[in-house]
Amino acid sequence: MPALLRNVAMVAHVDHGKTTLVDTLLRSTGAFAAHQQVVDRVMDSDAQERERGITILAKAARISYKDTLINLVDTPGHADFGGEVERALALVDGIVLLVDAAEGPLPQTRYVLSKALSRGLPTILVINKVDRGDARPAEVLEEVEQLFLDLAMSDDQLAFPVISAVAREGRAMRGIGMPAADADLSCLLDTILETVPAPQVDASAPLTALVTNLDASDYLGRLAIGRVHSGTMRKGDTVALFGKDTAGNPLKRRIAQLSVFDGIGRTEVEAIEAGDLFVLAGIAEVEVGDTVASLDVTVPLPRLEVDEPVIRMSFGVNTSPYAGREGKFVTSRHLKERLQKEILGNVSIKISDTESPDVTSVAGRGELQLAVLIENMRREGFELQVSRPEVITKDINGKKHEPLETGTCDVPDEHVGTVTQALAPRKGRVTDLRPGDPGRTIVSFEAPSRGLIGFRSMLMTQTRGTALLNQSHAGWTPWAGELPHRLGGAMIADRIGGTTAYALDNLQLRGTLFVHPGVEVYEGMIIGEGARGEEMVVNAVRAKEKTNIRTHSHDDGIKLAAPVQHTLESAIEWIGDDELVEVTPKNIRIRKRALTLEDRRRAKKN
Repeated sequence: MPALLRNVAMVAHVDHGKTTLVDTLLRSTGAFAAHQQVVDRVMDSDAQERERGITILAKAARISYKDTLINLVDTPGHADFGGEVERALALVDGIVLLVDAAEGPLPQTRYVLSKALSRGLPTILVINKVDRGDARPAEVLEEVEQLFLDLAMSDDQLAFPVISAVAREGRAMRGIGMPAADADLSCLLDTILETVPAPQVDASAPLTALVTNLDASDYLGRLAIGRVHSGTMRKGDTVALFGKDTAGNPLKRRIAQLSVFDGIGRTEVEAIEAGDLFVLAGIAEVEVGDTVASLDVTVPLPRLEVDEPVIRMSFGVNTSPYAGREGKFVTSRHLKERLQKEILGNVSIKISDTESPDVTSVAGRGELQLAVLIENMRREGFELQVSRPEVITKDINGKKHEPLETGTCDVPDEHVGTVTQALAPRKGRVTDLRPGDPGRTIVSFEAPSRGLIGFRSMLMTQTRGTALLNQSHAGWTPWAGELPHRLGGAMIADRIGGTTAYALDNLQLRGTLFVHPGVEVYEGMIIGEGARGEEMVVNAVRAKEKTNIRTHSHDDGIKLAAPVQHTLESAIEWIGDDELVEVTPKNIRIRKRALTLEDRRRAKKN
């Protein structure tokens, strides 16, 4: 069986076509039934994945080609979800590296390739989107070869097969060029069979299997997903579970159900041999990184380790006057249970208690990862309030260090100055400038992670949404000192009630508003940003007094400028250390930690 099996991961920088290629491989090998309704990017099954157009969770599917079963693992391209990439690589024996024929290798290409090469995985290079008008496949191949020279652990990793492809149309060819109009993906599938080795395993040895992911079923409870490293896993067998804290004294549990991947679904089986991927039910205590083994095994497999988090935020119970109006889950017990559930399946997120029993500290790989978690909780019916992200520092040789990030920004030529000017006060440094598509420039830079909080939303505003920004963690750098935050002070409501057009008309002269007329506000809620640096406490609910005096100028129709509508990400980036974002299923509000003026004065004094 292992000889007729291949396990391969699709890895690439974000938006270079991994999920689309998996789609066309599934279609071309008949993984979908003739009557099956299939959407584009079928592997992006999560609601946020489809909305954001990115992959967040690593997922597997199986196809059959020339009597060989191929397990395809689709991975995220964003650095924030690197934990998913590392878990995916623990399942496979080779990778398909996709690179855009115009953009070439970008920061996340380097990140995923370095992880794969450090595991000794053979690589197949697919230069995708060769039909683009600005494609430059020969130059991109040279750039990838340079990347391999930088990252390769041994000389044999420098030789790799090259495929040119138009993944969207399911066409590919070996070498550099444009695939013929009638070409298909058979050359890529043949290359996978030739390049990626069959699993090197011993089916007669005692059972050992590593759990790399978790899922849940309403009927079966917790499901463990991973790979069988040796022996055979059988339904109904009693096995030993080596957990994080039970390595010396493993738990004994029975396997209630076993499944393998089949197309984009799963099929129940009686046994799974070494080398294959499994989905197992019946072990409630299982966690990511655990080993499932025969009862006579005494040493577990090495635990799965991922990079440490670099950013933390505090998640607390909603304490605003409007708490409990919209959410189903509003207590600290609900919040803690949900975060505990998250860390069971997401190894790159860490949680810890704080001085307050109602507040939990949550650390992750980046603000996008934490924003996705908050958005998921919001959609599930949670109410919570979150703080501004702060970086996790490290002491190296007695000196304080903070996380460093490298990034690339693809912008129209006229906005290159916008990027460089924005990076300077954030202690960033431009490392490379090169032409991209016609009329666009790719700016490479490095900066402290702290300086890049809020950089994305500022850049999107300044470039009217035309910039493409990608960042990845690049180690540690000495603490860069104080960094500037927003320029304007907060405009804070002084009482509860509904905003009026009359009050907002007067306030818009003093800054930018965040609210429409008729919005429910409360004391301590931030309704705008003042033009000056200092905070101002304002009455946003004042109605026009009814008098019998009328003048032409007073009775002109009120014209309000459109308010700034903060998204979850932009609100998190905008707030200061003494402010919070209130997140409910229907609203995102910005508020002060201390709602009353007296409390704020007292906090400042302390």
